[in-house]
Amino acid sequence: MKALKKVAAMAVAGVCVVSMAACGGTGSSSEATSLTYPGIELGKTGKDLTASIKLFSNRTDMTQASYSGKSWKEYIADFNKLYPDIKVSIETSTNYDSDALTRIQSKDWGDIMLIPAVDSTELGNYFIPYGSYKEMNKVINFAAVQQYDNQVYGVSGGGDAGGVVYNKAIFKEAGITELPITPSEFIADLKLIKKNTSATPLYTNYAAGWTMGAWDAYIGGNATGNADYMTSILPHTKDPFSNPKDGTHPYNVYKILYDAVADHLTEDDYSTTDWEGSKTQMNQGKIATMVLGSWAVQQIQAAGDKSDDIGYMPFPISVKGKQYAAPGGGYAYGINKNSSSSNQEAAMIFVKWLTEKSKFAYNEGGLPVAKADTTLPALFDKFKNVTFLEGKPVSKDESDLFNDLNTDSELAINSGGNARVQAIVEDAATKSKTFDSIMNEWNDKWNAALQTENVDIKYTTVAK
Repeated sequence: MKALKKVAAMAVAGVCVVSMAACGGTGSSSEATSLTYPGIELGKTGKDLTASIKLFSNRTDMTQASYSGKSWKEYIADFNKLYPDIKVSIETSTNYDSDALTRIQSKDWGDIMLIPAVDSTELGNYFIPYGSYKEMNKVINFAAVQQYDNQVYGVSGGGDAGGVVYNKAIFKEAGITELPITPSEFIADLKLIKKNTSATPLYTNYAAGWTMGAWDAYIGGNATGNADYMTSILPHTKDPFSNPKDGTHPYNVYKILYDAVADHLTEDDYSTTDWEGSKTQMNQGKIATMVLGSWAVQQIQAAGDKSDDIGYMPFPISVKGKQYAAPGGGYAYGINKNSSSSNQEAAMIFVKWLTEKSKFAYNEGGLPVAKADTTLPALFDKFKNVTFLEGKPVSKDESDLFNDLNTDSELAINSGGNARVQAIVEDAATKSKTFDSIMNEWNDKWNAALQTENVDIKYTTVAK
């Protein structure tokens, strides 16, 4: 069964708007622009262009006066110093994942949006290409993330290395002098924190939901050392959640969570966790670790007066003694194929300016997107010995295979499978299931999906 994930056609959701210009519809494009991202020379291309464009974003915090970083209003003011006749408005949603899937069907979401979870085969239905993969890969990182049939439809806002946010002061108080590089070392350090401090060793943020699904981001390159594990290996692997008995692969990522809960190294009541409040608690030294992307560091540093205590460490898994990070491109900017050609050109110029001139990725704690930018934010100073991986694009023939397996198995890996990971917390806390029984259930579902899709099985996760 070819189970393509189709987005829902629903009414437009309510959202908040911060506007420096009107946020009306963008009109219909009778002819798409021929402009490409590599062909733009900022400050010269489109200097005579007059347009009003809208960006639909998840970054509601950047619209608020209390935001401690650089706000959308400030970014747009800087952009208008170079392009005074391109007016940019920002529309944000606190429920972006679902709202974006709803709005994308309306064709009236603006000119730029953060691409939600749509199949790669559908990218061309909604967005214009920035250029070929070959040309885009020369100028940006993560070009393979939102590409189909050699055309790139998304430019990431910033890369995420996939580590753990931690409170340095708590680690010092607990007597930890070396950061953990294996799951067993990490659990041992959590026990030291519980023994020697009053802090919560690991805060799950169970109640928020999406923070649980975030664990999926670590099972690929971080846990295997293979940049193409998620796209080329996992879709052809039988029993991918089995224990390889070398401390690697998905089994050992999720086992960290299970063991931490089972050993009472997490909050007392997972059902009452509070994401917004957790940022302040961590800043104040009440939480030692949270498994989140690097994007969270800036927010936690800004949540109190102890920003210097907040650090970011590589995820504690080593493959044959080496640590890896598989930077994800995060949300990528897509440009509306239904916008007028002038708005498409203005949107592409704005995206390129955000990527190459604004320092957006750096300011938000992300890895640089522009290939020419090699400056890492200071928060990555613990990644000196980590090898960064970047995968190759998926072949056209298998562009939707992973999504199909995800849908058939109902595991929703890296695609909103929050309840599946939340269940690990529930089962560990209540001792209702062993960890191996959970992994066996996942294996059964994945193996059945492989059979449904008639996949050529090339690998299995076995003890090394």
